[in-house]
Amino acid sequence: MLMMLQKFCGVLTLILAVLYAYQAFYVVVGLLRRKYPVSGQAKTLHRYAVLISARNEEEVIGELIESLQQQDYPKELLDIYVIADNCTDATAQVARQAGAHVYERFDRVRVGKGYAMDWFFHRLQEEGKGEVYDGYFVFDADNIVDPAFVREMNHVFDSGDYAAITCYRNSKNYASNWISAGYSLWFLREARFLHFSRMQMGTGCAISGTGFLVSAQVVRDNGGWPFHLLTEDIQFSIDCAVQGRRIGYCDKAVGYDEQPTTFQQSWTQRMRWSKGFYQVAARYIGGLFRGCFTQKKGRFACYDMMMTVAPGMLLTMGVLGINIFIFLSALTEPRIVATELVQDSLLFVMDNLFNFYLVMLLYGAVTLAVEWKAIHARAVDKVIYLFTFPLFMLTYIPISLAALVRRVEWKPIRHNSSASLKAKNGSLT
Repeated sequence: MLMMLQKFCGVLTLILAVLYAYQAFYVVVGLLRRKYPVSGQAKTLHRYAVLISARNEEEVIGELIESLQQQDYPKELLDIYVIADNCTDATAQVARQAGAHVYERFDRVRVGKGYAMDWFFHRLQEEGKGEVYDGYFVFDADNIVDPAFVREMNHVFDSGDYAAITCYRNSKNYASNWISAGYSLWFLREARFLHFSRMQMGTGCAISGTGFLVSAQVVRDNGGWPFHLLTEDIQFSIDCAVQGRRIGYCDKAVGYDEQPTTFQQSWTQRMRWSKGFYQVAARYIGGLFRGCFTQKKGRFACYDMMMTVAPGMLLTMGVLGINIFIFLSALTEPRIVATELVQDSLLFVMDNLFNFYLVMLLYGAVTLAVEWKAIHARAVDKVIYLFTFPLFMLTYIPISLAALVRRVEWKPIRHNSSASLKAKNGSLT
């Protein structure tokens, strides 16, 4: 029986490797070319609204609004709105003083960015502004953006091919510690070896929480923003895949955000992400699976998104758990049998953990090498945090387990990293 379980684990590991093997091809594509070519300039300068949902963000929201006001884009075509969502500080006052239109919302029941966005879109409709804008930029309050951000996103949006567009996501505080560096390297890997490769291959991307542009027509078609799971961004992305809508990526539009620096903050945030992925998988996995066979142009996008939300980490943990069970059970077997089973189980567990570390180290090393100049940190910090990156990823194991059994609610992450951009070279100060 125990030997059969061992063989089962080996087969399951092989199946997982085959299912996710396509992402190795993404890496190859990402290494071949750096910039995604945009064919020509935009024919139309579209009118946009910027939406910033903020909860107690008085320390950072001013820098974001300032960076938006410095855009190389006609000011009359870019309106900045701030939703001061259940704030108890001076977020609304700071935003107004910075020049934004501020809407204050107080709702202790419908908590989270998804609810705030939906509320805002309905307010715009009530005020007769539902048809004014061609698209909506969505940011978190801790973001800042390059001066060319809106113009570059407009180039891609003007093609009319995409329901939404995500940006190149960089970080303000890469070098704060191993936690912020872990986040930063992961998002850089996502930009270079997921979004960029997907655009090269003509398939759909996914939005990543902040720094994205969504078509106003899609908002109207959806009757607002009906995405209220814990990870409303990935819910929207998966819904687009199921509906046959494409999400694009703009490599030249660079945004920066502040990453958590304490393990408690990171635990809270990633617990929400993990729980949200479980929620999305439970709701959409069937639709994605059907889309792999029924959609004419979006089959691969459906498969890609299915693998994105599939509980791969959970299955990996299941394999490790079975081997731990084999190890403990073997202790009751005859000595000759027990010795072999114990050795095999320990070797399997250690092998998988070591291989996981090596794979993440390789991912990190390749990302670091190709994005070296984009990372705002000392060379020594870049190298040191490369080796802690796999450890950061390993902490997903207990987080994913906890998210499976614990109740998780949306909680804000406090931000206080104030940064600005030098207009000439886009460097952080």
